[in-house]
Amino acid sequence: MSPVAPPQFDETAAPPGAEAAPISTRVEAICETVRAHDADADVDLIRRAYDFAAERHAGQLRRSGEPYLVHPVGVARTIADLRLDAASVSAGLLHDCVEDTSATAEDIGRLFGPEVGNLVEGVTKLGQIAWNTREERQAENFRKMLLAMARDIRVILIKLADRVDNMRTLDHMPRDKQERIARETREIYAPLANRLGIQWMKIELEDLSFKYLDRQDFEALLAKMTGSEATRTGYISEVCEKLREVMREADVPAEVTGRAKHLWSIQQKMRKSGRDVDQIYDIVAFRIVTDSVRNCYGALGVVHSSWTPVPGRFKDFIALPKGNLYQSLHTTVIGPRSDRMEVQIRTSEMHHTAEHGIAAHWRYKERGKAPGPSDSKAFAWLHQLMEWQRDLKDPTEFIETVKIDLFEEEVFVFTPKGDVKPLPKGSTPIDFAYAVHSKVGDHCSGARVNGAIVPLRYQLRNGDTIDILASNTQKPSKDWLKFVVTSRAKARIRQFLRVEQRERHWKIGRDLLAKALREQNHSLPSAERDDLLTKAAERLRAGTADDLLVMIGYGKIGPEQAAQAVYPARAETAAAIAALQTPDPGAPVKRLGRKSVGGVRVQGESDIVVRFAKCCSPVTGDSIVAFISRGRGVIVHTRDCSKALDLDPARRVEVSWDEGTHTARPVTLEVISDDKPGILAAISKNFTEHGVNITQAKCKTTDDRRGINTFQIMVGHVDQLRTVTNAIKSIDGVLSVSRV
Repeated sequence: MSPVAPPQFDETAAPPGAEAAPISTRVEAICETVRAHDADADVDLIRRAYDFAAERHAGQLRRSGEPYLVHPVGVARTIADLRLDAASVSAGLLHDCVEDTSATAEDIGRLFGPEVGNLVEGVTKLGQIAWNTREERQAENFRKMLLAMARDIRVILIKLADRVDNMRTLDHMPRDKQERIARETREIYAPLANRLGIQWMKIELEDLSFKYLDRQDFEALLAKMTGSEATRTGYISEVCEKLREVMREADVPAEVTGRAKHLWSIQQKMRKSGRDVDQIYDIVAFRIVTDSVRNCYGALGVVHSSWTPVPGRFKDFIALPKGNLYQSLHTTVIGPRSDRMEVQIRTSEMHHTAEHGIAAHWRYKERGKAPGPSDSKAFAWLHQLMEWQRDLKDPTEFIETVKIDLFEEEVFVFTPKGDVKPLPKGSTPIDFAYAVHSKVGDHCSGARVNGAIVPLRYQLRNGDTIDILASNTQKPSKDWLKFVVTSRAKARIRQFLRVEQRERHWKIGRDLLAKALREQNHSLPSAERDDLLTKAAERLRAGTADDLLVMIGYGKIGPEQAAQAVYPARAETAAAIAALQTPDPGAPVKRLGRKSVGGVRVQGESDIVVRFAKCCSPVTGDSIVAFISRGRGVIVHTRDCSKALDLDPARRVEVSWDEGTHTARPVTLEVISDDKPGILAAISKNFTEHGVNITQAKCKTTDDRRGINTFQIMVGHVDQLRTVTNAIKSIDGVLSVSRV
């Protein structure tokens, strides 16, 4: 059966649920879709799930005013289009019942069976647990989802269908929620759809995220693409006919189609090249679908003999499939109108996999068969992801490393024995070493690439053969974190450095406690009397005895305070200790009589001295986190600061902005623009109109007549920064504005 055509993103289309057909009629259409690809499907299960969802969601409305039931039915429609089974479609109908109605997970399992119950549980948010921050909630929700994925891949397919439907109806949400949901979609869910090989879903999620995160750029590009549609359609028809003609002459069976690339892809090309859409010539891609691998290479030969190939633009994803099982030949040639023309060549089976991705590969469980080689490869990245993230307790670090593992671009390199290793683009010999084995990475002292010694910073290229040089005296360096890219390498290096750092602060804490005890005429408890330290740790809520010593070394607990807890002579002393205790083990010792800098509260307290990290320059309203630094107090970073990720989570403390704070803070903006008269004046005028003072400016031009302008400005709130950034983006000739 031919694959179901993926939905196409259409800005003018009515949102799902707006059509006149009653909801129950749409459910029957879903049942027909499921029955079409599985004649034995239990569609009665779908109907019962719909009836239950209709009863439980009765009276609930979406922000648009529609009945809430429209949403789970839309999710079920997408799941059916992915050609999943009746249990998955039923779970799509029921996925919000546990979170948003009186139904429990036990109710779902009892009424619809353990299979549906487990699927619903896998996509249910952790609403019952009180996390400190939204980032922690996001990370733990995602961690739970990955664990459920490892057991059953259908969980993430249902979650993606849920996200697609929510993004299609995001217009009715407040602006701040639109941006938050769209950013999470762009950073996590669209790459995840790509990693699973579901191209239509990745494309739609990226375009919808583009719409809500960069609305002005989105609308301007959409208008230009709409205006040139007639010309583009004529060009596509002309080239498709020429491709069909040369394939017929060569006796290669082929179905030829052409399409414009999606909006976000075009926007990325514009930003990368610094050109307008009218100056980008490869925004149209052509696809040749044939009947065999042999004819794929035959079609490639016909294309290359008919038009001149562009050097360096050929990729063979048939011989070296992507990690998401995607297979095609990609080439770029100088086409009929002397324009660059991208051509993709694949078999019909490869085309089906490209559209539906991993959705077809979970069925081996249902058939009761062991997974084959392609199935194992499809799921290997997920099992690796879970293995690598198991030890990451810090939510921010977890989410950041997940993003790395979802990177789209890969390079294929070889071991000395000829085995292929796919790695993210930009990987180094150290990334390769950790991909081979953790101990190989820990002791990596050098590398040979294609027989020649290379620096450890060397970025691997397709086809490189790498031989790692190891030394027993070598150990991971903090400098490695500046250039490794894989999450496995980053996690192992950070783990090693933290263990080393913990040992160092354990010794510092032990020395400080011993000194404080001597001043009170006591000695540090011996190993036989370690229970004194354990009880002291319990009194101070510091965990174990070792944790207590580490916290003293970090400066989280004062040595005098700890000494009093080790030998509480009488009840009055114990009471005094309780009064000295920090309310939370993660809070630093208060320094009374001093106000916080920039209106930042540490653990809810306003009298803690803080410093702002120069690497990320937090601004009021940014999402922030802080770390205790010996000798420098509490250092505040933005949550997405790369340097903050390298710091020990044990030293982290929660911070928040005081309400109403608008203290001016320095921010650096990089504005890339065309090199033309008057543009600097227009940018400066925008800063002035929005009450923003420029403290430093640096401007230079490049050989391709582009201006790179760096401004250090003072802003009082992140909202003010967003406003002025959007205003500068709208200036004619400005190509991009980014915070450095």
